[in-house]
Amino acid sequence: MLEMRKDIFADERDDNLNVIGKGLQRQDAPGHVTGRTRYFDDHAFEGMLHLKVVRSPHAHARIRSIDISAAERAPGVKRVLRGADVPVNKNTLLSLINFGKDDEPTLAVDKVRYKGEPVVAILADSEAQALAARKLVRIDYEPLPTVFDVEEALKPGAPVVNETYPGNYFEYHERFDHQKLRFGDVERAFSGADIVMEHRYQMSPIEHAPTETNGTIAAPEQNGRFVVHSCAQGLFFALGTTAKIVDVESNRLHFIGGTVGGGFGGKVDSLTEPLAVLGAMLTGKPVRFVLDREEEMLYGSPRGAERIYIKDGVMRDGRIVARYIRSYFDAGAYTRLSSYAAIKCTAHVPGPYWIPNVASDIYVAYTNRCPSTAMRGFGVTAVDFALEVQMDRLAEAASMDPMEFRILNAYRDGDMKPHRRAAKNTALVECVQVAAEKANWPLSEQAKRQSSLTGGAGERGQIPATTVDTKGQIGRPETRTGTATQTLPAGTARIPLSKQPVMEGARDGRAAPTQVPRYEPARPAAAATPAYAPPPYQPASPPAAPSYQPAPPPVSAPASPAQTQHGAVRFSSVFGTRRR
Repeated sequence: MLEMRKDIFADERDDNLNVIGKGLQRQDAPGHVTGRTRYFDDHAFEGMLHLKVVRSPHAHARIRSIDISAAERAPGVKRVLRGADVPVNKNTLLSLINFGKDDEPTLAVDKVRYKGEPVVAILADSEAQALAARKLVRIDYEPLPTVFDVEEALKPGAPVVNETYPGNYFEYHERFDHQKLRFGDVERAFSGADIVMEHRYQMSPIEHAPTETNGTIAAPEQNGRFVVHSCAQGLFFALGTTAKIVDVESNRLHFIGGTVGGGFGGKVDSLTEPLAVLGAMLTGKPVRFVLDREEEMLYGSPRGAERIYIKDGVMRDGRIVARYIRSYFDAGAYTRLSSYAAIKCTAHVPGPYWIPNVASDIYVAYTNRCPSTAMRGFGVTAVDFALEVQMDRLAEAASMDPMEFRILNAYRDGDMKPHRRAAKNTALVECVQVAAEKANWPLSEQAKRQSSLTGGAGERGQIPATTVDTKGQIGRPETRTGTATQTLPAGTARIPLSKQPVMEGARDGRAAPTQVPRYEPARPAAAATPAYAPPPYQPASPPAAPSYQPAPPPVSAPASPAQTQHGAVRFSSVFGTRRR
C-alpha cells in the first residue's frame, strides 16, 4: 500500500486541508485574465502552410478511386497527401502500452467507416486556398450497409464495421469478447428475492465543445528535429502516437503544450498532430492543422453513447441481494479509448453498495459512428447515473425512504467488494447523513446512528462461492447465453496472474488451456470483528407491501451466470493485466 512520505512531501500536501474555503489564486489565472497566456495558435512561423482534410460523406463505403490531379494544380497548393504517404497508416491510441490492435488509419485507403473520416489532406499557402482545393478532390464511393445500434452490431450477420475486429466487438487479450465480473450466485439470489426489477438506461453521445478546437502547429528545426505546438491533454501520448505514425524516433519531436483552451477528455486522441508533423516533414515548412468549429462538433470524438441494463433483487426489508449489469459502449468505428472505458465501468460495479451477489458483462461494440473517446469520468459517469436512478426506483418498490435505503446498502469498512478487495475508507453513510441534514431531509434515529466504520467485515467480508460461466469466447456469439458450468469454492481470493496461460491443443482455431480452470487455494483470512456491531437495521416505520410489481422478464433477459472457456474472471483495473 502506498502512503504519502510526509518527510519528503511535507510542502506539497497539507492533510489539514487548510485551503478549503479560502480564495487562493491559481498560478495561471493572471495570464488568462490579462490575455498574456500563449496557446498553440499564438505561435507564428514564416511561410507557414495550412492543412485541411477531405472527409467522407458516407458512414460506410468502399473507396473505388481517388482523383487528386485537379487539387494538386490548384493555386497555392504545395502537397496533397493520401493514405500511401503516411509511413505507418494504422494505429490505436493505447498501442503505446501494448493494449489492443492497430485499427484506425490516419487517412482512409480502401474504406471509410464513419461520416467525416479523413481521406485526403491538402497543404496550401493559405487556409482559403486549402479549402478551395479540397473541393477539387474527386472520390468515387460505393456505399455499404451500415449499423448504428450497439446490440444490432453484435448480432450474427451484422455489417462488419472494423475488419480488425470482425465480430464488431473489442477483443480483450485477443480471446475475450467483453469485460466480465462474477461474485456469488446471482441467479440463485434472484430466485429468492422478494422484488426483482430490471430497467434499461440509454445515454447519448456528448460533444465536449471546447472554446479552443483541436489543432497543432509543427515546424522543422535546423537539426533534423521538429517543434510541435499542441493543445493535447496528454502531451506524451500525443508525442508517442505521432512518432509511431510518422515513423521517426521520438527524440526528434519537441512537443510544447500544457495550455489547453478546454478539453474535458476531447483532446487525448491526437487528431491533428500526426498529419501536421508529416506535412512539415514532406514540405520542409511549418504546417498548421486546426479543426474548424463544424469539424470539432461533427467529427471531434464525443463521449461515447452507453446502453446499460440493470437487474436487481431486493428483499422487503430493503436489502439488495443480487445485481446484474449488462452494458454496451458504442466505440464508433474505431477503438480509441472505449476499451479502457469498459474496464473502468467493470471496476465500478456495483457502485458504492455492498451486494453479496454481483455479475456484469460489459461490451465494447463497433458501429458506423464517429469514434468516441474520454470525457469527464468516462466509463463511470453513465453507470453511476443509471445506478442511482435504479436505487430510487428500488427504494420506492421497497416502500423505503431513498436516503435510508442508500444508508442501509452502503459499503462499510471491511466489506468484500465483488472484485475481491476489502472496502476501506468508505464514507457514503456519512455523506448521505450530511446531505440529508443540509437539505432538511428527515432521517430516522436508526439511520442517523449508522457509521461506515462499523457493520462491515465479519460475514460481509468473506468471499462467497461464485458461479462462473462460458460467456465470452471469441468468435462464438452463442456463448453469450451459456449456462452455469462450475462454481468457485468460497474463499477463493483471486485468480493467479499470468501473461499467457499454459496451452496445449486447439479449439475453434485457438489454443485451449490444459486445465479448465486452475485456481489458487483459498487464503486463510484473519477474523475481523468490528468494534461495534449495529443491531439489524429497522426503517423509521414498518414498510408497507410494495406497490411495484416487477414486469415479467424480457425475452432477451440476461442469461444466468456460467463459466468462461478458461475459467477466468476477467476484470482489470490496470491496462494489460488479466486475473486468471
